[in-house]
Amino acid sequence: MPRPALPPGVIVGVVAGALFAGCITRWLAPERRLTGTCDGACAYYLGCKHADGPDARAACVVDCGGVFGSPEQIRAFESLSCRDVVEFVDGIPPASVPVAR
Repeated sequence: MPRPALPPGVIVGVVAGALFAGCITRWLAPERRLTGTCDGACAYYLGCKHADGPDARAACVVDCGGVFGSPEQIRAFESLSCRDVVEFVDGIPPASVPVAR
């Protein structure tokens, strides 16, 4: 027994709803690029602190190499919020650190 065909308006509505939901999700939780590299992790961390510069970046990359053992661990770090990243690195409670959102 064949199914009755859906009216074109229903199909358009479902597609439009899916696209809208995808846009809302990206707006509420924008994607960060998880690099799995110390350079990417340091760019994120220093951006959160508003402290990026050549000397800070070089020191961070050296420290990162000694802290993380794999790209997967770095990606996990990169997936944290700015507040959590700063607390993880600096050990300072997030409430006392002005960070980017």
